[in-house]
Amino acid sequence: MAGHRPAGIGQLLIAVTGFTLVLTWFVLNTAGVYNQFINDAEPKPVGWLGELGALTFVVAWVWSLSTSFQIIRSSKDTHPERVPPHLSQGPARGPGDPKA
Repeated sequence: MAGHRPAGIGQLLIAVTGFTLVLTWFVLNTAGVYNQFINDAEPKPVGWLGELGALTFVVAWVWSLSTSFQIIRSSKDTHPERVPPHLSQGPARGPGDPKA
């Protein structure tokens, strides 16, 4: 799994970028509504910023999902099913052990 670090870093950067765009849209939208009430100013259309941020975040999520499926599929191919060894009933008891 350690070989997938570049993919994970890319997914993280894209997800953070998308989140930042959505957060920026929220702040600009809130400031526009505030200015509309206080100063009677027309709010600037910033809906595209929220849509772009959401789309960017979804792209990162889908990339992450496909990478996860790829890791699961490759782990099944490289490691055959193994049965764990049978464990004994407990540790060997010594002569001084009251339960022996």
